[in-house]
Amino acid sequence: MESIYIFYILLFIVAFLYASVGHGGASGYLALMAIYAVSPDVMKPTALMLNLFVSLTSFIQFYRGKHFKWNIFLPLALASIPMAFAGGLISIQADFYKKILGLLLIIPVIRFLFFSNVRIEEIRKNNIYLSILIGSVIGFLSGLIGIGGGIILSPVLLLLKWTDQKQTAAISALFIFVNSFSGLAGHMTKGIELSPDMFSYVSIAFAGGLCGSYFGSLKFNQNILKNTLALVLLVAGIKLILT
Repeated sequence: MESIYIFYILLFIVAFLYASVGHGGASGYLALMAIYAVSPDVMKPTALMLNLFVSLTSFIQFYRGKHFKWNIFLPLALASIPMAFAGGLISIQADFYKKILGLLLIIPVIRFLFFSNVRIEEIRKNNIYLSILIGSVIGFLSGLIGIGGGIILSPVLLLLKWTDQKQTAAISALFIFVNSFSGLAGHMTKGIELSPDMFSYVSIAFAGGLCGSYFGSLKFNQNILKNTLALVLLVAGIKLILT
């Protein structure tokens, strides 16, 4: 019984931290569920469902802060939505799934440790064709693995210098929402299995996301918590890769 309460606390923290940087938190939810030995068939749709609530909450907060850029978002989203649906149609073997997930969990570790305080001095104009390519690849991975793709998109946007930190968070949040919806739709065509505790998961993740997006849209230093989360994700990623 105590372990489920620990899971709930970790779920709140994950939602809080991811929402604070404009993410839905799917990679964090998947890491938690992997640690608790949840079946991949349950993990993917559950993570996508939680993503819908947390990412939308995060997007609203950052959008109200006037950080959103439609010209950056649209080509990425239009390419990613059909690919996320296609990825959601594909079932992969459980061991292979865990290896891919383990590798993808390393990305948020890099994001939290090295891209948390990046300062973009000069914003560059986005490239439409490159945006379509990026959106397509991330969208497919989103549906296939059960993530929203924001944790991959964010460092890409910052490296390309198309957006600053707040703009990246705003764009990533809505990108995650549309990809999660599309990926979940793909999973639904073949039938999905959700956790029986889904209502509790959604309530806790929504509360964490609401708090995280509020503080994230303001000036709030969460370096200690982010470093802790990065360590948890790193351990989970390595465990998935090696086992």
